[in-house]
Amino acid sequence: MSVEGDVYLIRILNETGRGTIRFVTVMPGVYLSFNEFNMAQCFTGFAFDGNHISVNHCRAGRIEQALPGGTYSYTARGDLRISDFVGHAGTYVFPTEHYSGVTVDFDIDVCEGPIRRMLDGFPVSVRALRKKFCHAGLPFVLHDCSAAEHVFSELYTVGQESLRVFAKVKMLDLLLLLDRVDGDDQGQQFEYFQRAQVEGVKRACALMVADLTKTYGVGELARLVGLSPTALKSCFKGVYGMPPYTYLRTYRMERASEMLRQGDLPVSDIAATVGYGSPSKFTAAFKALMGVTPSAYRRLAHEEADGVRRTP
Repeated sequence: MSVEGDVYLIRILNETGRGTIRFVTVMPGVYLSFNEFNMAQCFTGFAFDGNHISVNHCRAGRIEQALPGGTYSYTARGDLRISDFVGHAGTYVFPTEHYSGVTVDFDIDVCEGPIRRMLDGFPVSVRALRKKFCHAGLPFVLHDCSAAEHVFSELYTVGQESLRVFAKVKMLDLLLLLDRVDGDDQGQQFEYFQRAQVEGVKRACALMVADLTKTYGVGELARLVGLSPTALKSCFKGVYGMPPYTYLRTYRMERASEMLRQGDLPVSDIAATVGYGSPSKFTAAFKALMGVTPSAYRRLAHEEADGVRRTP
């Protein structure tokens, strides 16, 4: 851990990648963390004692959490996840190997007094919010919550010197937003998948990317992993955020991008390596996803690398 002004910085490194968490105390009992992970998974023993409510906003990527009863839930871009930190410690999985977001923790026994003193007559009780949203250790998830995007978006860009003051205002906005949400909507908003489905989908994904020159049909994949085609498609999108074929196409282009940046292999060879028999079809698919042709992408990547090397 290191300290930069009012910010505590934790760096995480394991065999699957790396991540950072920046902690800021906004006011007594209110804690803000900025989470950036480029890794497949990480373990945390971090847990709070006492009476807490945690609000997580996902900016990008996905996070998987195991729940009681052998089920899994997923928080994706734009989602707002509310929990009480029960069962927080454990292994967290990032299915797309990337996650970016902000977490706000309210220590209820500490924060309610400072909040009232900051704004006399503030109408929201943090304790009442915990009672409304947190039940039996299960999270409450609002998917694609545009109102939360308005609250959190500016926190990602505000300067460090203004962060604490700015965050106080945003925390009041967040509490007012949560007060307006109907807690009875949880059954409609909360989505989860059984362990057998998730394990089957992950086996299917491993098969798809093990040999990029081979393309499986959904029916064949489903048969190989013991799921119905409908269950495979539904759960695959729940875990990875996109249908199987879209995931494979994106993975192929990411692998091609890496090869273009790191070597001089001809574009036609790269196309064949990632499963395209026709260089022209590969070029069209690459440009549709990346915005430039493979040759232009390689040139820009090399120019950028040369510029970095020349910078004193």
